[in-house]
Amino acid sequence: MSSDDDWFERAFSDDADEGEDSTESDESTEPDHPADVAATDSPFDPPDGEGDQDARSPFGEDFSEAFNSAPVPDGVFEDDGSAAGPGMAPNGQAEADAFGGQEDVGFSSAEFNEAEFDSDLDRLDIGIEGLDNMILGGVPSRSLIAAIGSAGTGKTTVGMQFLHTGLQQGDRGVYITLEESRDRVLSTAAEKGWDFRGYEADGSLAVVDLDPVEMANSLASIRNDLTRLIEEFDAERLVLDSVSLLEMMYDHPARRRSEVFQFTRALKQAGVTTLVTSEASDADPFASRHGIIEYLADAVFILQYVRSNSFQETRLAIEIQKIRDANHSRQPKPYEITNDGISVHQQANLF
Repeated sequence: MSSDDDWFERAFSDDADEGEDSTESDESTEPDHPADVAATDSPFDPPDGEGDQDARSPFGEDFSEAFNSAPVPDGVFEDDGSAAGPGMAPNGQAEADAFGGQEDVGFSSAEFNEAEFDSDLDRLDIGIEGLDNMILGGVPSRSLIAAIGSAGTGKTTVGMQFLHTGLQQGDRGVYITLEESRDRVLSTAAEKGWDFRGYEADGSLAVVDLDPVEMANSLASIRNDLTRLIEEFDAERLVLDSVSLLEMMYDHPARRRSEVFQFTRALKQAGVTTLVTSEASDADPFASRHGIIEYLADAVFILQYVRSNSFQETRLAIEIQKIRDANHSRQPKPYEITNDGISVHQQANLF
């Protein structure tokens, strides 16, 4: 693979380039509005010429043939984005997992405290106090985890805390951001007391900042190389913040579903435990903006604002929507975002 194609190593090969040039790049490439993005050339349109395609792609690849007919599991989605097929309720809510999993099992407080779950699966902690106690035995390794919430609910903090926990345990990690610059990610982590710069210096952490438009135009190349690159880096944990910006690059629902499905499948094939953040739907705080990632994920955490009946107090609450192959509490619990990260109050109740 040429140096132009090595997007992974390019993102953290030279610390000296991270300053002013990175900031200017972020400002110049950030779309003002989703409509502006839609107006740009589609990465799936046939190129006018070889030179035009190379100029449009930052990786120097021809992406005109990128998965124009990528498969989507039959019966899982209708064109309107709702669920359909066996195991689906009439309103589109999955009664069982759309990709072959089993129904989650709920518990009362007494049952949950005394329940035992035996499994030979390797498991890991998320690294959030209280939340790990709500999961019996931990999340299975190599799972795809989705943290869904509206603005300000701490999705990015969840991702960083998940990654920092692994780094403390000696794991190697990758942080891919579509929203912030690499330097901003490192500075935000430092404010929480997480030494991402130190982990990056000793080679156990890679922080990659990608412009979402560039990523959409080059997604086929990134996806094809992702498994090999993660294996070479020997990463155990990966964070993508956020998948919503990637979804926004595609106007057609079928294309959006196909690309997100192929991308998440590549992450699973890479054998890395991945946490992706996603914006919640404006109409339903328990669903993602496009209603895709929660069906693809093995575990889903919902972060939301909860107001009391008197509307005199607003609190943050987290709920485990599902975890494949793990028993867990279904009761929403309050949490707070502090200078040290997120802490879930497992013993407290909402109002």
